[in-house]
Amino acid sequence: MSNAEPAKPSATPARLRLRVTAAAERNVRAGHPWVFSDSVREQNRDGTAGELAVIFDRDDRFFAVGLFDPDSPIRVRILHVGKPRTIDREWCRERLQQAIAKRAPLFGPDTTGYRLISGENDGWPGLVLDRYDTTLVLKLYTAAWLSRVPEIAPLIGESLKPERIVLRLSRNSQVAARASGLDDGLIAGSADLTRFEPAPASFPRVIFQENGLRFEADVVRGQKTGFFLDQRENRRRVGELAAGHEVLNAFSFSGGFALNAARGGAKSVTDLDISAHALDSARRNFALNADIPAVAACQHEGEQADVFKWLARWPSRQFGLIVLDPPSLAKRELEREGAITAYGKLVADALPWLREGGVLLAASCSAHVTAEEFFGAVRHAARSSGRTFAEMETTGHPPDHPATFTEANYLKGIYLRF
Repeated sequence: MSNAEPAKPSATPARLRLRVTAAAERNVRAGHPWVFSDSVREQNRDGTAGELAVIFDRDDRFFAVGLFDPDSPIRVRILHVGKPRTIDREWCRERLQQAIAKRAPLFGPDTTGYRLISGENDGWPGLVLDRYDTTLVLKLYTAAWLSRVPEIAPLIGESLKPERIVLRLSRNSQVAARASGLDDGLIAGSADLTRFEPAPASFPRVIFQENGLRFEADVVRGQKTGFFLDQRENRRRVGELAAGHEVLNAFSFSGGFALNAARGGAKSVTDLDISAHALDSARRNFALNADIPAVAACQHEGEQADVFKWLARWPSRQFGLIVLDPPSLAKRELEREGAITAYGKLVADALPWLREGGVLLAASCSAHVTAEEFFGAVRHAARSSGRTFAEMETTGHPPDHPATFTEANYLKGIYLRF
């Protein structure tokens, strides 16, 4: 036997404790889910991504706990405010059930694609869960959730019984993910939801329903989680307005607005996008719904072009309904003023293509441009055209994409009839 003394177990690190500025404390108590790095006033030690950070007030009393991320300007993403609460598996289960219960009354069997967890707005800061029929997509916008994936995925499986879960990662979390053995686009099957593996090259696009229409979603490599689920209600509304019209769907992506317009009785629909891949997806979505008589009767064409340049030309034809749904034009605050100008020009260039009595839908997904600023730019362009118009309605977030704090308010739309 050795005479050496047995190694002593390493001491458990002290709990990560923070104090924040008075302004940050007020914001968190008022419900804001983020603490920024420049708001951290005191910290007892270095923290690691995903560690629980306990925030104490000026009287050294617990008042909040959240996920720590040392590499993000959002230093803490708040999980709980108030009396001390253990953040464990049972806490996760409760939060998941709450989110699922909110969606239960929203959709019938004709809609199998929707958001189940909308990040901060459902108490899961930096985490999104979308349903595409029997496939779920778990998307992480912060490295702080990475270490918890093996615990969260089985909980999701127990509650929702999916065939598979696809893990998607934002760009800013991919480097940290690879260091922990994870990567964007990994898939775990229902047999073992803790084991994520690369998707096979032959992995098919997932087919789901939205208000009775069938769509494909590229859940492994597609934008966001594979589809723009947040525009569901605007797509439905366009379908209600399309009867008898020639429709232009600008920034068409996979043709969601066009397909709804076709089912609604449009004479023709034109998908306009710079991406050949997006236009091909739109053609496949029309083929998926060819058994619907109105879709089969509608003339569908796709044109690959830069929308801004295409609309700036002298109009060669006119449409009775135009949809302008560009990608975010302001991904940073510094781009806000330019985006407001660009939105106005986009509407101004589109109006000569719109016939008398026609309807324009202008939409924005730029969080840095407020609804007031966006609607103001659209209305100014409409007034400057010299044409008479009536504002029909404005829209915001659908119920499965709630927006509970200022930065979450990104989606807005406005309908004008000329």
